[in-house]
Amino acid sequence: MPDSSTTPRGRTGRGDAPSPIRCHLDEVLAARGMTLTELSREAGISVTNLSLLKNNHVRAIRYSTLEALCRVLDCQPGDLLTHLADGEDPA
Repeated sequence: MPDSSTTPRGRTGRGDAPSPIRCHLDEVLAARGMTLTELSREAGISVTNLSLLKNNHVRAIRYSTLEALCRVLDCQPGDLLTHLADGEDPA
């Protein structure tokens, strides 16, 4: 198994394709007129971690992180995350 430090972000390290889960944080923030910095301050999550999440460069998300985002953004998990169908373009 490759060393995780050399594994491209968004991949599992097992040679799998990028995750079919997509984050729509940028769209939710835009709809609320909120910046990543404001969300970071209100949710208690670092800007770095939010940026990684927003750009789909994470392999997992803690329930506590998801709960904080939903609380601050007044939304549901499905507003932030979607699952791509097989063959659906991730772009």
